Amino acid sequence: MNRIIPVFFIALGVVLGGSFIGSIGGVLIHQSPLKTMADIADDLKLYAIISAIGGTFTNLRLLEGVFFQGEPLIIFQQFIILLSAFLGAQLGYWLIIVFCGGK
Repeated sequence: MNRIIPVFFIALGVVLGGSFIGSIGGVLIHQSPLKTMADIADDLKLYAIISAIGGTFTNLRLLEGVFFQGEPLIIFQQFIILLSAFLGAQLGYWLIIVFCGGK
């Protein structure tokens, strides 16, 4: 369970960092950097969750083994890690939207 906090901040960092750095592209193509930042943040949420949990195949393999071994605690742990990644990505998206003045 010591992965919950890092997973949260990894997802948060992917959304925030990708949006801020990606908004430079909006400047280069003469678009509003704030609109570009909000669009990128929306697109990055899913990728932030996937990168924060460390890839999907390892976790799916782990869950496959759990069903055959009958250990429900591992399923609960994976759900909590996934929820932590989702909350981190959603907080990052919300912060970008607030920074950009709302949608």
